[in-house]
Amino acid sequence: MFVRKRRRPVSEINVVPYIDVMLVLLIIFMVTAPLVTQGVKVDLPDAEAEALSEDSKPPLIASVDASGQYFLNSGENQDQPMSAVDLATVVAEQLKLEPNTPVVVKGDGAVPYNEVVQLMVLLQRAGVPSVGLMTETPQE
Repeated sequence: MFVRKRRRPVSEINVVPYIDVMLVLLIIFMVTAPLVTQGVKVDLPDAEAEALSEDSKPPLIASVDASGQYFLNSGENQDQPMSAVDLATVVAEQLKLEPNTPVVVKGDGAVPYNEVVQLMVLLQRAGVPSVGLMTETPQE
């Protein structure tokens, strides 16, 4: 006579599909993380903005007017518009001579936000580690 043995139910969970899903999610996050962190690096203050101290070096002021033209407060022709390439070249040369020179962006209130961001990207590519934004004190 043939006696069949009863099999006991297996109480283990197969975790292989979960591991596969986790690896796929890990790859997706590793690929998308650098894409999410695009942008211009700006040092934001933790408190109210303060003026530059009197003993600090005079800053380079890169300006963009309402028509989108670039200006720089350095050099011979400060009131003449500059091309983006010329502005980046002058800023890069100035930073090679004096690496700790602060750089400030002065944007006209009527200029589109995109123009200010493009100027900040231009300065970042020229080697500026951090950019300040110039504002006026509100009148009460």
